Amino acid sequence: MKKILALLLALSMVFALCACGGSSEPAADTADDAAEAPADDAAAESDLAYVQGKGSLIVGITDFAPMDYKDANGEWIGFDADMAKAFAESLGVSVEFIEIDWDNKILELDSKSIDAVWNGMTLTDEVLNSMECSNPYCKNAQVVVVKAEVADQYQGVESLSELAFAVEAGSAGESAVKDLGLEDYTAVPTQADALMNVAAGTADACVIDLLMAGAMIGEGTSYDQLTYTVSLTEENYGVGFRKGSDLAAAFNEFYAAAFAEGTVEEIATVYGVQESIVAE
Repeated sequence: MKKILALLLALSMVFALCACGGSSEPAADTADDAAEAPADDAAAESDLAYVQGKGSLIVGITDFAPMDYKDANGEWIGFDADMAKAFAESLGVSVEFIEIDWDNKILELDSKSIDAVWNGMTLTDEVLNSMECSNPYCKNAQVVVVKAEVADQYQGVESLSELAFAVEAGSAGESAVKDLGLEDYTAVPTQADALMNVAAGTADACVIDLLMAGAMIGEGTSYDQLTYTVSLTEENYGVGFRKGSDLAAAFNEFYAAAFAEGTVEEIATVYGVQESIVAE
């Protein structure tokens, strides 16, 4: 009897040891999974990885020559559009342009409807606080546009109070008229709409980007009866990404290399903005 009990005790110890030994492999797997989790989380938080994973960079724009506009074939071109194509290529992805309501640009970005706002965007305090912005790549100003026949009457800020303005909703132009206390203005969807209002006489003046004014008004343009007079602000353009996005750093690196290689100046010369580009 004693021998049987001893044998049973020995067998129970063997089973216990086997059970302990069998649990070591899953424990190691669990440890491995735990070690991998932070890396997976980091990848999930990387906008660069997100864009490369889906294979496309979606860029929010408006119709804004010479930065973003369509050619005769309906393809988006312009300084910003061409630079966005080059940036997307450097990431190994395609580029897609989506026209957005400029006033909703932050919402569009945060909801991931778009991956970047790249449309001659002024680096205002609101933009800098709401987006992860690139370094400035272009200089600009907000200017007052009126009909050429009355331009001599509006050569200073003090002369603007009697005018009815059209401005793009959510733009630096709208901020400029607000800052000057000019209350008689109508917010319209785009800067192109603001120009049309002045040409049609439904507004006395508009405030738009200097770069757009240089491309869209005056002799040889569709708005040869318009001109710009007063410069209200000086500002910088930047590209906006989601807050905390690593795409901003990727763009800065791309832009520095493209500037050094002469690509930035080459594209800028095509669209007549070479004097406005910022060196990296």
